Amino acid sequence: MVICVEEVSASLVREYLSRKGLKRTIACMDEEHPRTQSSINNRSHLRQVLHIEELYRANKVQSSPLRTLLEIIVKHHIEGHRDHKMACEGHESDSPGSALIISSLSLSPAKTPSQMYESNSEHSTACFISGDHIKLRSTSPPQGSVLSLDGERLMNHSETRSWLLDENGQSKMASMRDNYRLTMSEPEKKPSVNEVIQRSRPNRVRRGMMAGPIASTLQESTKQRHSRKMVTPQMLLRKEEEETRQSADGLSGNSLQHKVLEKSLSHATERVKSFEKAKQDRYDRKIVKSNMQLYGKDSSELVLDDIDDEPPEFSKMSIENTATAASSHAVRPMDQHTASELKSVLLGSSLKCFTLEWRNQGFTFSETHDLRYGMVQKKGGPCGVLASIQAFVLKKLLFENIDGSNARLQRLRPTNATRRKCLVSAVAEVLWRAGEEKQATVAINSGRTLFTPSGHYKSEGVLEKIICFTVDKIQDLQLLLEQNIEQFETGELGCLLLTISAVLSRSIDKLKEDMDVATTALIGAHGYCTQELVNLLLVGRAVSNVFDGDVDLDSGNGNSTLLKGLKAHCNIGLLSLFEHYNIFKVGDYLKNPLFPIWVVCSESHFSVLFGLQGELLTNQDKGAEFDLYYYDGLANQQEEIRLTVSVGKSASSCQDSDLLPPLELCIRTRWKDAFVSWNDTEPIL
Repeated sequence: MVICVEEVSASLVREYLSRKGLKRTIACMDEEHPRTQSSINNRSHLRQVLHIEELYRANKVQSSPLRTLLEIIVKHHIEGHRDHKMACEGHESDSPGSALIISSLSLSPAKTPSQMYESNSEHSTACFISGDHIKLRSTSPPQGSVLSLDGERLMNHSETRSWLLDENGQSKMASMRDNYRLTMSEPEKKPSVNEVIQRSRPNRVRRGMMAGPIASTLQESTKQRHSRKMVTPQMLLRKEEEETRQSADGLSGNSLQHKVLEKSLSHATERVKSFEKAKQDRYDRKIVKSNMQLYGKDSSELVLDDIDDEPPEFSKMSIENTATAASSHAVRPMDQHTASELKSVLLGSSLKCFTLEWRNQGFTFSETHDLRYGMVQKKGGPCGVLASIQAFVLKKLLFENIDGSNARLQRLRPTNATRRKCLVSAVAEVLWRAGEEKQATVAINSGRTLFTPSGHYKSEGVLEKIICFTVDKIQDLQLLLEQNIEQFETGELGCLLLTISAVLSRSIDKLKEDMDVATTALIGAHGYCTQELVNLLLVGRAVSNVFDGDVDLDSGNGNSTLLKGLKAHCNIGLLSLFEHYNIFKVGDYLKNPLFPIWVVCSESHFSVLFGLQGELLTNQDKGAEFDLYYYDGLANQQEEIRLTVSVGKSASSCQDSDLLPPLELCIRTRWKDAFVSWNDTEPIL
């Protein structure tokens, strides 16, 4: 594969935008600069192409590792240039050109030697800074140069302006004044190395060379952005120039020169400090206002802890961007009371924890060519959630704005953008129906702990980091999911975030009313999904049964128990092996959905069966024949499984039903006397 510099650069930019959560920017970039076959979509491959594996590993062991490859590369070049510059300065430390010259008139415009001082002065004194030392030595002014009171050449006006601020935008005057006073107070004593380090420590903290107090992530990034933009105001420079010129006109001699130098530096430092303090106050007010808008006016209960040392391998939501885009939404961080109720309804107790199978599962699509529409399941457990969302993804992919089975067949090989768009729409439909098409709640991982657990609650770092966004318009829900779909698709908590969002969209109180027994947990034994959770995703209600309508069960003592079922036809159907064994009966609402897509429950596992022809739902005549496609995300499926169903031919096959694959038995609960051909595919037993 030929490496294209332009495509590698574009892939590097996309990786940066993805890790920063700038989804709309990526979409715009893909429109204006579409991806090609040379584009690199794998982060590990991109590191190999750029030959930065060593840099990446060195960055990972840092206490605060950078999250994007672009930042790692930029940091490497900045530090490399700085080390090279320091090495060069070390070799040239004895030359006069290597020292910085401080003059009492360094703030004034350049003047000619005749205006300033006689050029043949033999006892003029120059003040140099070299490392943490200040040196005073005699020097002779070079011919034609601009002189200060001490006879040394002055920097010109533009040099002075850039020199006043260091690379972090901070003032150097305070550190120069402190070092100057140290040297002048003990001119005969040569300080030791330890003394120099101790004296320069406060100055280095001020100049940004050493770390000071650590701010929160939001404040720190804001300060860094604005500090790079800060420049000393023009009025401050002009005023200091006038004051310095007036002082210099009436002073002569080295002792007076030292006073002028100290006075000018003191005035300038105080002005810069006051300017920086005013600037910082404005930043702090903006940050407080931003936090109040994000979390609500009463944010006193919000506790923010440090981000985990090891950042997850997906781009977390940008709090600022999401808050701006969803300014009309109700936003609230998770609290312990809600977290305890969620654990009780999901797991049965607030002292239980989610299994690794649930915590490590997202809605990640397969890269197998014939199965690009399918989502991959890592381990058993959340199959009911995956199969339900898979069914809605197929509905969006095959039956919305598509006519004809041939066109639908082509849609089974979707692009990355198409299948991600279908995933957004599928999740939005599930949550919107759970909220009775009035509102929906989306649970997003903020990346930091939002409350400190205590009491009768077991913490595991999942619910404690969730922020809930509640919307009352389907358009806002779509936009919110588009901005954060990566958390569901490639994030490790994707299945859990979807389940929590569905429960909160329905509300915990209504969810308990849906069930036959209010204490039923949605995640049952061994981490399997219960029928209540599957029904919540398929029909928007966590009912405990799959038959049509409600049934009064007579207990025999004059009392009756109401068993709640389904009220209307569903978009997605359900076929269950339990019906074959007469454990319960699936109603017509689920057997005959509006679209030819069924979630299949067989052997305590959920998978998906679907067709491309809508007419197969109404054509049940003897002799009918049609194709169905089967997908199981957990079976490590590597090829397309196409089944040909022939209605009315099972009688001709003298095969014992106990020897039939479970999938065929499920199909026969919908099409009685059906014969299934696996078309040279190995039957799944």
